[in-house]
Amino acid sequence: MWKRNSFVQFIDVKSLILTGILEIGDSVQLRANHNILAVQRKQEIEFGNEGNFQAFPIFSEPIPIPPLPEPPPLIRKYNESPNIRVGQIHVEGISTSAIMHIGSTNDVYLESRVLHIRQLPGKEEIEPLSLFTVR
Repeated sequence: MWKRNSFVQFIDVKSLILTGILEIGDSVQLRANHNILAVQRKQEIEFGNEGNFQAFPIFSEPIPIPPLPEPPPLIRKYNESPNIRVGQIHVEGISTSAIMHIGSTNDVYLESRVLHIRQLPGKEEIEPLSLFTVR
């Protein structure tokens, strides 16, 4: 891996949440993973047996990763200056398996799976969905 020096004069990040990463400098591997199950209801009701990620295939299905292309011909690089210089950065937010990285890295893997469920009542009361029943 390339060895670089990262110099940051000023960085302003307002919010960093939910497996967000701020990395300054070189790294070998960066991994971020986050699962979200969001249920929206018109009435504020909790049935007590909700939140089982195993009940939803979206959270366990493998994500297909395309194969890497054939390696390119050998390229020799010469960086006259091995330094990365950054003046000012202003970021409003880094969230949900996002990475802000100043530097070099070999391997990055980011995964975020989100399932939104909306249960809006009709004329009848809300009843728990069978998907929420833990067996």
